[in-house]
Amino acid sequence: MSYTLLSAVAVVVALLLDLVVVRTRVVLTRQWWISYAICFVGQLAVNGWLTGRRIVTYDDAAILGGNHEQFVGDWRFCYAPVEDVGFGFALVLLTIVSWRWWCARDGGHSASG
Repeated sequence: MSYTLLSAVAVVVALLLDLVVVRTRVVLTRQWWISYAICFVGQLAVNGWLTGRRIVTYDDAAILGGNHEQFVGDWRFCYAPVEDVGFGFALVLLTIVSWRWWCARDGGHSASG
């Protein structure tokens, strides 16, 4: 399975969990999109640094675009392939959905209190 396909599956699974399975509906809130925008800037900075310096490289056959240093374009943002954006979105969304779901199950109490 290609990195592109895995990224798309991760996004779909995260959205389905949020909207259908646990029904936290995080992505329907303005708070989510503001929070995700902040995370996205950080993700681009870190991914850009790692891929722009070729610390992390990708197989051309596994991603959209080519495996060359390009800041924007050819399916890249800040040097990182667009697939990384999908994985980042899914990771942050799953974290927030899990947090909200567990807090709701716990009656809103923290583990330490």
